[in-house]
Amino acid sequence: MSAAANTFEHVKAVILSVHKNTSSKDKIDFYNTWAENYDQDVAVLDYRAPSLAAKSISSHFSGDRERAVVLDVACGTGMVAKQLKGLGFGTFVGIDGSESMLELARRSGLYQDLKQCMLGDEPLPVQWGTFDVVVIVGALSVGQVPVKVVRELCKATKPGGHVCMTTRSNLDNVEYKKALDQELKKMEEEGIWSCVEVVNVDNWERAVSEQEDGYISGTVYAYKKL
Repeated sequence: MSAAANTFEHVKAVILSVHKNTSSKDKIDFYNTWAENYDQDVAVLDYRAPSLAAKSISSHFSGDRERAVVLDVACGTGMVAKQLKGLGFGTFVGIDGSESMLELARRSGLYQDLKQCMLGDEPLPVQWGTFDVVVIVGALSVGQVPVKVVRELCKATKPGGHVCMTTRSNLDNVEYKKALDQELKKMEEEGIWSCVEVVNVDNWERAVSEQEDGYISGTVYAYKKL
């Protein structure tokens, strides 16, 4: 991509186009096409979610980081794993719906295993109770991964392990975030996990919708499986 094309207006058009894709196949086709330019495009948005999630995990994880096994759900090109690697974590399993995204994650050399899976349409292709950390960044939002997937994230985590999730707080994600908050709270009331931290961040990323200007807000959630 030329430098001229990699502008905020171009990236805004790209982001808005994904919301027009309603079927799972359309979404995967979109991400397969976007993969090569994904990192550069989200950098234009000042996309902070991967670093914020990694910081949250790092601040609460007290075990052996080099030996800890991290499940990176909706891993994309590997942005979260790159952040966590810099914080001392050494073993990563990645899951994503896009084969092109997985190929870029493979090239990063960060992952010991990578699996293709349509989140929400099929179960996570992992053994339950085996991961020290499970993280999902950028995918818990309207039109992406359904709220019900958070129970699978918890099932994949070892007792005492951590689950870190992010979501946006902008206008088109209000109802989704409300449903997500209700499910997380319900799981806490059921004694499945305990809330470690909820951090609301004002400058999450640059707004792309026609109804918003400046920066949108977002939230990082950290839970510990009981």
